[in-house]
Amino acid sequence: MSAPAPAAQHAQQPVFALESAKVARPEFIAMVAMLMALNALAMDVMLPAFPAMRAAYGLENDNAIQYVLSSYLIGFGVSQLFFGPISDRFGRRAPLFIGMGAYMVFAIAGAFAPSFEMLLVARFLQGVGAAGTRVIALASVRDTHSGRAMAATMSLVMMVFMVVPVFAPLLGQLIVIFADWHMVFVFMAAICAVVLVWCLMRMPETLPAKFRRPLTMASVYASFKMILTNRTSFFYALATAFFFGSLFGFLNVAQPLYGEVYGLGEYFAVAFGSVAILMAGSSFANSRLVVKYGQRRLSHGALIAFCVMVIVMALVSLPGNPPFWLFFLMIAVTMPLFGLIGANLNSLALEPMGQIAGTASSVLGFMQTVGGALAGAVIGQFYNGTVFTLAAGFSTVALIALGCVLVAEKGKLFGSGLPAKA
Repeated sequence: MSAPAPAAQHAQQPVFALESAKVARPEFIAMVAMLMALNALAMDVMLPAFPAMRAAYGLENDNAIQYVLSSYLIGFGVSQLFFGPISDRFGRRAPLFIGMGAYMVFAIAGAFAPSFEMLLVARFLQGVGAAGTRVIALASVRDTHSGRAMAATMSLVMMVFMVVPVFAPLLGQLIVIFADWHMVFVFMAAICAVVLVWCLMRMPETLPAKFRRPLTMASVYASFKMILTNRTSFFYALATAFFFGSLFGFLNVAQPLYGEVYGLGEYFAVAFGSVAILMAGSSFANSRLVVKYGQRRLSHGALIAFCVMVIVMALVSLPGNPPFWLFFLMIAVTMPLFGLIGANLNSLALEPMGQIAGTASSVLGFMQTVGGALAGAVIGQFYNGTVFTLAAGFSTVALIALGCVLVAEKGKLFGSGLPAKA
């Protein structure tokens, strides 16, 4: 792969200083975190509603309900390719608000979907709107941060992203108990409306006019080429895609595994949320540790540990499903490693792409989300009620992710955390 273009090399520093805006850094991070949290909410709040939705639409294939998650993720991933160049041309605020509006409209549409097929269409289009929140959130962080400071900020953002799964399934469970599963979609729209008003009032425009790029085929092609020919960005994005495939795979099978195989029933949300708390804690720890040790040392070490743990899980579950306490212990040790891996891989992929942060965020997000969703869908469809199929899927995608990191780093792990040469 070729070296980055001069523009990319010149753009390692932020293009916008938060000090020049009327919003303090903690509030800015909170807004970005809530934008990312809308995506986690759209995935996790409906998990407890899966049995009711399956019954409402008369689905005979138990795994078919997983498409409610997969359709959202595919719409979310594909449309990021469009939001990036648009936000690099017109700034961050306008595309963000358009995306949030679509998120709300199609969440409501999902509540009134007359058929399962129409529900999947609404979820796909809700994902299209949500793509704007993801692209603008990450691009705004890159506009205002670089290096280890960016990784630390991303960790705080990811901490909130991880906290949402603690409460979202509990809220979804309460909605299903006291109302109808359709109200889950109304709830998503209401939360998005609150965040939209906050961002309208307080979110700064982080891309000054002088740094905006023309929206032409030539400029878009040049930006895409810059990203896809940069060894670090491309292979770290690929590594993140496969790694997040394990998370999406877990989301696909968590409810039937916890609720049906292990018989937790309504306590599924408690078990699911307990692991999410540990993941949020590791994200917070990463925001402190990354400043001292760097993205590479933390993410590489945690990814190797993740590979070891999921292989052990596969071996333990090969004779049959382990008792719940042992399964939960292995999950509780393995899943928090996301907090030391996800934000750091993302920041390493974005680091060389400062001046085209919107397009870079969109291309990398497309690779990560669609790739992760497809990998997660494969894991979900192979699920047959056994822990082994889940652990085997985890092991496969984790080892591929580690291979991509090795390619990105030319076979050398545990670097200093400084930007690598392409």
